[in-house]
Amino acid sequence: MRLLLVRHSETPSNVRHLLDTGVPGPALTPLGEAQAAALPEALADEDIEALYASTLLRTQLTAAPLAAARGLEVIVRDGIREVSAGDLEMLPGESTEGRAYMRTIFAWAAGDTARCIPGGESGDQALARYDAVIGEAAASGAGTVAMVSHGAAIRLWTAARAHNVDVPFAAARPLGNTGVVVLEGSPSDGWKALSWEGTTVEPTGEAGPTGEPVDTAGRS
Repeated sequence: MRLLLVRHSETPSNVRHLLDTGVPGPALTPLGEAQAAALPEALADEDIEALYASTLLRTQLTAAPLAAARGLEVIVRDGIREVSAGDLEMLPGESTEGRAYMRTIFAWAAGDTARCIPGGESGDQALARYDAVIGEAAASGAGTVAMVSHGAAIRLWTAARAHNVDVPFAAARPLGNTGVVVLEGSPSDGWKALSWEGTTVEPTGEAGPTGEPVDTAGRS
C-alpha cells in the first residue's frame, strides 16, 4: 500500500503555538482554508482510493476539498488523532512543558513506549491506536490511502514504524500545515518512507537518515 500521511491545515492554535489536542478542537484559519483548498491540486498525481481523517475538526475540514474533488467519503477514525497533551493541554509548545511533550513522543519512537505524558497516554497506547487504523486501511485492499492527521502523531508513527527513518531525522523536520509524508509497505512487511514534504528520504546507513538540530517544540 502507498500511504500518504498529511498534516492538517493551519488553525488559530497553530498560530499561537499552543498544544491543542482535545476533541473536537478548533476550525481552520483563513490561511488554513486556502491550504485545504489547494490540497487536491497538490495531490493531483496520487491515485487515492481511500481518505481518512481524525476525530478532530481540523482534519475533517482539511480533507473535505480533497474528498469533494475525488468523490470520496471521508472515513473518520479516532486512532489517528493527535497525541493527547494531557495536563499540558493549551500550554505553549515552546515552553519547558511543551518541549517535554515532544521529548516524550520521541522517546516513544526510540522504544521507551511505557512512558506517559502527564495526564495523557503512553506510547504503547498512542502507537496501538494509530497502528489499528493503518491496519484497517491495509486490509481494505486500497492501493493508495491518504490520512489527514497531526504533526506529532505522524512524526511519532513514522519514526517508530518506517525502517529508514530514525528519531533524529523526524525530530529535526517538523511538518508544516498540509505537509505530506509518503510511505509504502504493509503492517506485515513493514514500512519505508519515500518522501518527507516533497524531499526524497535518503538513508545514511542501517540506522536510517539523521538530522540536526532536534526540534522539540510541540506542534499540534
